[in-house]
Amino acid sequence: SCDASQLCNCSSMGLDFIPPGLTAKITLLNLAYNRIKRIQSQDLQQAVNLRALLLQSNQISSIDEDSFQSLAKLELLDLSNNSLAHLSPLWFRHLFLLQHLHLQGNSYRDLGQSSPFSSLRNLSSLHLGNPRFSVIRQGNFEGIELLHKLWIDGSNLSQYEQGSLKSIKAINHMIINIRSINIFSEIVKDCLHSVAWLEVRRIAFTITAEMQLLRVMSSSFAKKISFRQTLLTDATVPEIVSILEGMPKLVELELIDCRLLGTGQWKMHIQANQSQTLRVLTIKNLSIEEFYLFTDLTAVEDLLSLFTRVTVQNTKVFLVPCRISQHLLSLEYLDLSANLIGDQSLKHSACQGGWPSLQTLNLSQNSLSDLEITSKSLSHLRNLIVLDISQNNFGDMPDACTWPKHLKYLNLSSTQIPKVTKCIPLTLEVLDVSGNNLKEFGLQLSNLKELYLTRNQLKTLPGAAPIPNLVALSVRRNKLNSFSKEEFESFRRMELLDASDNHFICSCEFLSFIQHEARLAQVLVGWPDKYVCDSPLAVRGAQVGAVHLSLMECHRSLMVSLICVLMFLVILLLVAVGYKYHVVWYLRMTWAWLQAKRKPKRAPPKDISYDAFVSYSENDSEWVENTMVRELEQACPPFRLCLHKRDFVPGKWIVDNIIDSIEKSRKTLFVLSEHFVQSEWCKYELDFSHFRLFDENNDAAILVLLEPIQSQAIPKRFCKLRKIMNTKTYLEWPAGEEQQQMFWFNLKIALRS
Repeated sequence: SCDASQLCNCSSMGLDFIPPGLTAKITLLNLAYNRIKRIQSQDLQQAVNLRALLLQSNQISSIDEDSFQSLAKLELLDLSNNSLAHLSPLWFRHLFLLQHLHLQGNSYRDLGQSSPFSSLRNLSSLHLGNPRFSVIRQGNFEGIELLHKLWIDGSNLSQYEQGSLKSIKAINHMIINIRSINIFSEIVKDCLHSVAWLEVRRIAFTITAEMQLLRVMSSSFAKKISFRQTLLTDATVPEIVSILEGMPKLVELELIDCRLLGTGQWKMHIQANQSQTLRVLTIKNLSIEEFYLFTDLTAVEDLLSLFTRVTVQNTKVFLVPCRISQHLLSLEYLDLSANLIGDQSLKHSACQGGWPSLQTLNLSQNSLSDLEITSKSLSHLRNLIVLDISQNNFGDMPDACTWPKHLKYLNLSSTQIPKVTKCIPLTLEVLDVSGNNLKEFGLQLSNLKELYLTRNQLKTLPGAAPIPNLVALSVRRNKLNSFSKEEFESFRRMELLDASDNHFICSCEFLSFIQHEARLAQVLVGWPDKYVCDSPLAVRGAQVGAVHLSLMECHRSLMVSLICVLMFLVILLLVAVGYKYHVVWYLRMTWAWLQAKRKPKRAPPKDISYDAFVSYSENDSEWVENTMVRELEQACPPFRLCLHKRDFVPGKWIVDNIIDSIEKSRKTLFVLSEHFVQSEWCKYELDFSHFRLFDENNDAAILVLLEPIQSQAIPKRFCKLRKIMNTKTYLEWPAGEEQQQMFWFNLKIALRS
């Protein structure tokens, strides 16, 4: 479970104990979300270089006193959400470098009689407490002088001994989850000069009488106060504001996820006599059930003049009264995002004389729908530089608009704009029109330095000439399929170009350009990891920089032409070879041979025209025609012989003549000689006849040996013919006349059989 840097993740493995075999190499060990119940002395003994140990969300109820003895380099220890019923200072006595300790979510009721943290001189953040945590005693925090963050979950804290937190000289950020205002006021007394940022959670300010206990906060040196998940009423708000305005160093007030019971009918008029430091007000997700009945806040007008930053997010604000806007004389930053402000209410809110010093205005996620009215409503804000009106539903953009004269940043992202027009102010240095339906961008904006066109429908990069000073361009997630060297050259002066997450067609020209352009790595954001091919020429999803196309893919037309030429030459060569070696003729012979093999082996008696078909060599024609034919055809009765010279049908293919003659003859008479074996046509006649003549009866063929011949001279493929010559009697032409008479007698008997 360990990676190369020795960070070992063993979380959510169902472990019942710390696994053995831990070595000194491990620097981080994550054992969270298991079922570990006990930490024993030897469990972590070898992990001497461990810097972070995560044991949260187990079932740990017991820790041996010297379990962490060898962890002198440990900086983070998380024991939150376990079952520890008490805390022992012996656990932490050797953790001299520990900076972060998380102990919240256990079952201890107190921190013991003394400080369990006395040896943690380098502690920076401490998280403690749980629903059962009820007592904080004096001396519990001895040994801690400085903390960056102290988080106390004291929702059921019922006893706090005065002076318990006084030993901590400085706390940058203190978070306390508490219900009792009495206990809260006691804690505040001990932290008047030590806490810079006080964050209070889950407390209810509903009883006016209890507010007097908080008067001590007026002496606090805290610079920031945050209320989270706090309940307020119309009766207690003036009291709280009165207390806060007396804080001498308070700069920022924050209300997050709070709830207000009321409509702003504050009976007490607040005088801003003392608060000269409060500058920042942040309100997020404030729930006002009857927000539509809320008043115009005239009671707090005098508090507003010194505010420089105001944030009111997701609070169902639909109108800022003109009088309130006019009292915000020092306001430089105003965030009214995620509210209900419409075109007409904005016109009233940004009235003449309102927000005179405003430089940044955020109106995103509201109900604005007319860009012309919006721009005109804000046009008198002469100091406005940054305007965010994203995530409204403007739709079509008008051809002309009136904007603040010094506007430099405009965010129009996700506003359903199908096309940009000259409504865009020429003074802009930064323009964001991401998340719209733009298919092109051709505006001339000479001062523009940054242009964001993410999530549109662009198929090409915008022209560089109309935007001569552009240094950053984002065209992520569009429909770009490539960009040429010329386009890139036009943007060469840019510092950042983000064209990732597009569907690039990896053409040869495109790949050749990007693989030889060294500056791409300096300019393109996310290069090369987020630039992938979406082309049939390359593997889909492959990084553009890793794709190398072959010569065939890059010069397809040339390669196709070469292949066609080669194929033509090959065909021409085959034709020439075929002509020279009679390939066509051989193919026809093969076809005829196959047809002959499929015909019946014996012709019907009515189709027999000859007693014998004579197969002989042309060199033996004198003997055949002058001797054998005369002897047999003049016999009584005469024999009908088929000779190729005399009986073949003129004009008919010679192969067909051979096959037909064999089929129409009762016998086939082979005149064998050395010339016969050398004759190609005799070989074909044997070829066409041997499978028909020798499959059934041997008497279908008559062999006449005109001169002595070895059976081995007969071609090997005619194995049956050789077999006949080796095993059967054949007629041999004798030299003597007396023996010749016997030859003719035997031949005639063979022909008649």
